[in-house]
Amino acid sequence: MPPAPNHPAPSGRGCEGEPAHAGRAGVYATARGPLAALASPLAARARARRHRRFFALLGLREGARVLDVGCGSLGLRALEPTLDITGVDLRPRPDYPGPFVQADASERLPFAAREFDAVYCSSVIEHVPWLRRAAFAAELQRVARGWFVQTPARSFPVEPHSLLPAAHWLPLGLRRRYWRLGASGEDAAEVELLSRVELESLFGPARAERWGPLVKSWVCVRAPAPR
Repeated sequence: MPPAPNHPAPSGRGCEGEPAHAGRAGVYATARGPLAALASPLAARARARRHRRFFALLGLREGARVLDVGCGSLGLRALEPTLDITGVDLRPRPDYPGPFVQADASERLPFAAREFDAVYCSSVIEHVPWLRRAAFAAELQRVARGWFVQTPARSFPVEPHSLLPAAHWLPLGLRRRYWRLGASGEDAAEVELLSRVELESLFGPARAERWGPLVKSWVCVRAPAPR
């Protein structure tokens, strides 16, 4: 197991970060500047393709109960309006259009075991502090019979929050200085991308979302187990 990164406590974000679908179309809600504006339509199209390819592997029927962890202001509801979706986020979301709970998924969620058919977690776990990821994964798997977990690949050469080449491969001190040139409005220490091995240790086999020959993100999908 790799050593825990030397992270300070997240500032104002906590465990669930803003997922890619939380803010402006396609990029992170904290994104800013011309890089974000340029990347937004491309990211939105990529997200839609990824959803079409991987989400169907859950095999959910209309009306299935899904917990959207790190839902932001809309989240999965923008993509799957026929599902019964409950949102969870660290931040209050007064405009969320459905059942919503403000909670930290690395602690105890206020739901019974296997209460949901599936849990959905897109571009969130890279914001969870390293030492809390196992608890986060265990809690998601406690409350749902299946899961869809996606995270940007550490091996991809462009860091997807800052939109800077190789930013995520640098030591934290250098990364912070370089990070200021990019599109992210958050601290560099609040994001730590996962390798395939790290994600699979938490959620099982991962599938690759590719951009040409490169892996852009990893997706773990497990169809709901029988009741």
